[in-house]
Amino acid sequence: MLTLLLDQPLLAALAALVSLGLAFGALLGFAAVRFRTEGNPIIDQINEVLPQTQCGQCGYPGCRPYAEAIANNDEAINKCPPGGEAGIHALADLLDMEAIPLDEEHGEENVVAIAYIREAECIGCTKCIQACPVDAILGAAKQMHTVIASECTGCDLCVEPCPVDCIDMIPQEESLQTWHWQLPDPVSREIEIIASDTDRDRAA
Repeated sequence: MLTLLLDQPLLAALAALVSLGLAFGALLGFAAVRFRTEGNPIIDQINEVLPQTQCGQCGYPGCRPYAEAIANNDEAINKCPPGGEAGIHALADLLDMEAIPLDEEHGEENVVAIAYIREAECIGCTKCIQACPVDAILGAAKQMHTVIASECTGCDLCVEPCPVDCIDMIPQEESLQTWHWQLPDPVSREIEIIASDTDRDRAA
């Protein structure tokens, strides 16, 4: 075998490279298992509650960084307008804390909408494609663009960059997938409880 390798230097070099590859691969595999760091599971749970619009209205580039900030107690749970009051209550239940009103400095809660490109007016500048955080827009330079409705999160980040203003945000029709219970207003609920207690006292 040694004689064969000495007679075939190319084969010897190939064998050496394969041996080194196997050795380093085994070393990296061992290191990945031995020094693996476990992530914070609460971050994943918070991220699942957030609407995944990646709109940046909370001050972070996406939902995951905002979830990390909440988990680290660096941010409040009320800075996500797309999630709205329902999202705040869901986060409050998850983190076992009191729900607080939406921080209006980051925007107001809006009806979920889907971007729609008026294709006849599109000039193919690709600026909307560059602005979309979830790659929901198809198109190429100087070609017509269109929105994949099922992928659009309604963040409206594509509207402002459009130089010909051919993008509309169309409210999403309520369906079995988008419908949810309307959470009660905490103030109204408290008034109802006080009124109920007052009626009970009068009856007694």
